Amino acid sequence: MRLVFAGTPETALPSLRALIDSPRHEVVAVVTRPDAQSGRGRRVHPSPVAELAEESGIEVLRPQKAGDPAFLDRLRALEPDCCPVVAYGALLPQSALDVPRHGWINLHFSLLPAWRGAAPVQHAILHGDEITGASTFQIVKELDAGPVYGVVTEEVRAADTSGTLLERLAVSGAGLLAATLDGVEDGALEPRPQPADGVTLAPKISVADARADWGRPAMHLDRLVRACAPNPGAWTEFRGQRVKLGPVRVAEGERLAPGEIVATKTSVLVGTATDAVELGEVQPQGKRLMGAVEWARGVRPEGDEVFK
Repeated sequence: MRLVFAGTPETALPSLRALIDSPRHEVVAVVTRPDAQSGRGRRVHPSPVAELAEESGIEVLRPQKAGDPAFLDRLRALEPDCCPVVAYGALLPQSALDVPRHGWINLHFSLLPAWRGAAPVQHAILHGDEITGASTFQIVKELDAGPVYGVVTEEVRAADTSGTLLERLAVSGAGLLAATLDGVEDGALEPRPQPADGVTLAPKISVADARADWGRPAMHLDRLVRACAPNPGAWTEFRGQRVKLGPVRVAEGERLAPGEIVATKTSVLVGTATDAVELGEVQPQGKRLMGAVEWARGVRPEGDEVFK
């Protein structure tokens, strides 16, 4: 099939590579978000998907909106049979959805209808899911509600962050997407409507959402920190400044008041509503990432000072 691939971040690269390497499909163009500022110097860079496409000699389309007339004209001229989508990051109007004869097929990193929305992996970790996965489905106007072609499952490991879990799902999902397109081309695969029960939503986790609430149980703090790693990064406040938190360890049997800090030569414990947690790495505002013990040695928290 002739494909126009839509995607933007590194998460989409395993799928794009799989389709470029597929003997059955031809990626004639990619659609990606416009070049954006990134890095310390805030220089303008192309998206990871754009970089890979250009390296592979594939046309890159960067519409400000997917409904732009010039973009739609070019999309129609390319005559794609199907448009696979992985983390494109923008809404697709009906005028774009109507162009390919097999529609737009999205790879979504959850077991639909669970965790529809922008942050499915983060919410799976935050809510303590033991199993998650990826789904391929036909894009319709309603958010992540189209009929499903296929799924793969993935165990959520105890130490998983959103970053490590998404890395695995990006790889297994790439295989699922390629197999889905093969089945669609053969006419052997028909999507099935999502069940009405079990719908949960996964909105983007904001910086405000990522603030640690030490009045919650230790298990919640552990999940929050892992769910927000690497982005947006869980954080707390000490002496009026933000401190980013790396993954923590629940210190079973250690009880402290919520937010209370106990620092020794070998560990830094912080109280929660249940057991304390032991901090791993932290990043004070405007400074580098460092071990919690090193941080505590520098700031010397007083006995009445707490994380807020």
